[in-house]
Amino acid sequence: MDINQLQRVSDYQWRIEPTGKMRVPAVIYASEDLIRDMDEKVYEQVTNVAMLPGVVEASYAMPDAHWGYGFPIGGVAAFDPQQDGIISAGGVGFDISCGVRTLHTGLTPEQVISAQQELADILYHRIPAGLGSTGTIHLSPAEMDAMLMGGARWAIERGYGETEDLDRIEENGCMLGADPDRVSAQAKKRQKDEMGTLGSGNHYLEVQKVVEIHDEEIARAFGIQLNDIKISIHCGSRGLGHQIGTEFLKKMVLSAKSHGITLPDRELACAPINSSLGKNYLGAMRAAINCALANREIITHLTRKACEQVFPGIRLDLLYDVSHNTCKLEEHRVGTVSRQLYVHRKGATRAFGPGHPSLPVELRDAGQPVLIGGTMGTASYILAGTRQSMEMAYGSACHGAGRNMSRRQATRQWKGAQVKQALSDRGILIRSPSMRGLAEEAPGAYKNVSSVVEVADRAGLARLVAKLEPLICVKG
Repeated sequence: MDINQLQRVSDYQWRIEPTGKMRVPAVIYASEDLIRDMDEKVYEQVTNVAMLPGVVEASYAMPDAHWGYGFPIGGVAAFDPQQDGIISAGGVGFDISCGVRTLHTGLTPEQVISAQQELADILYHRIPAGLGSTGTIHLSPAEMDAMLMGGARWAIERGYGETEDLDRIEENGCMLGADPDRVSAQAKKRQKDEMGTLGSGNHYLEVQKVVEIHDEEIARAFGIQLNDIKISIHCGSRGLGHQIGTEFLKKMVLSAKSHGITLPDRELACAPINSSLGKNYLGAMRAAINCALANREIITHLTRKACEQVFPGIRLDLLYDVSHNTCKLEEHRVGTVSRQLYVHRKGATRAFGPGHPSLPVELRDAGQPVLIGGTMGTASYILAGTRQSMEMAYGSACHGAGRNMSRRQATRQWKGAQVKQALSDRGILIRSPSMRGLAEEAPGAYKNVSSVVEVADRAGLARLVAKLEPLICVKG
């Protein structure tokens, strides 16, 4: 990106003043190096979002921002339904409610290393991964609708999880306002055999070692110590979410003119929040959020069973589960007034600060855990939401490293077997059904996640707490 197009506010904040049809400014949180590495599409897309009806304060881009569908991935924007605000399927993304959950294990590095091969094989055998992967759960139409209404609560009621998990899941495991009737038969068909599966792309299950503690006080509140072993799960709503996104984007493109909406880019297809189409999308999207929450809960259950097979008596307690492809109705202060806004986070993680009433009592003083995934060969991070972030980008932070190379480019540069061997040489065991998928997800195809997290911390979006490095990665 041409840095001369931007106004530097600080070392980690850049601003684009409204021009043309922009209703609000655009704000990018990044270092100078990250800005220069961003493609020009980020500039185009973050300014396009600023043109949409009802947008409030600014259109934001996180430090890991890169070209997405309509919104940049790493994009955040809020819309006021009282000011003709819109909801955009492109502003949520295709993998609705894709997110990360992290589990405590109580294991030591020595225990994991001594059983590393066995644990990797059992996890890979127990948790289906890869394009079109299916599991052992096959949902009837009635159970599909119950799952779409109940989320993780449904999974736990069916024996796939623990009630104690719910307090540590965003929305307490169940997104209210879901409407399974707004989800098409095709979307449900795609999902009926996919519950409890990771899927493909950048999704993973990872056994990780805590290698650095940056904030001792918050780490204690989160239950994190140096050399702890954690397990992180990254996945979303699978085929159902993708189908919902595809269908509603088409409907929104076709209806935009009738709602008096001029789209700066057809990929920004949207509908007024209070329109019938907007309400229908909200009902379907919330059902997809529940699908993702149920999916991660089932995978957690399968992970617990796998770990018990290797380490009898082990207990995996949930630290937190948070999504990064959603639109949610939230209360935020705009100037001196609190307003109910529909906050789109696409490739951006909710990062509520200390004292927020939605947080579990045990974590409330520390702030919300913010779970940042790396690649299968680089670090992941745990951060905490800050009070400052609530004023900066509606309590939002980055979600990962962010790609700096397309999947096609990556396969031209690496071979999957080469990537797997290189990581094995570093003590990281990879299990995947697809060598091409490993090439596409090669660590070199992503931005430097440490640089992204450093900016999030220094800008005040979230407080850096701990760094984790992979020992085992089950990759889709």
